[in-house]
Amino acid sequence: MESLLSNIKNGEQVIIRKLKDSIFKVKMMEMGLVEGKKLEVLFRAPFGDPIAIDVDGYTLSLRKDEAQLIIVDFQKASKA
Repeated sequence: MESLLSNIKNGEQVIIRKLKDSIFKVKMMEMGLVEGKKLEVLFRAPFGDPIAIDVDGYTLSLRKDEAQLIIVDFQKASKA
């Protein structure tokens, strides 16, 4: 099942399915956000923005509008 990263709850792990075309796409790819990458949503600021995610062991903070550009999939992501 696909969703936007901005809709994922804290503690959930997902796989990046696709990045939507935008002016941020290249920047996000340079930060390691590429198709097939496993992510975990760590926490959100009190009003839901920004969102902190774990990418290969480092914490990355994204604005909610940036997280809405990332399509993720729940099915193949499982805690190992």
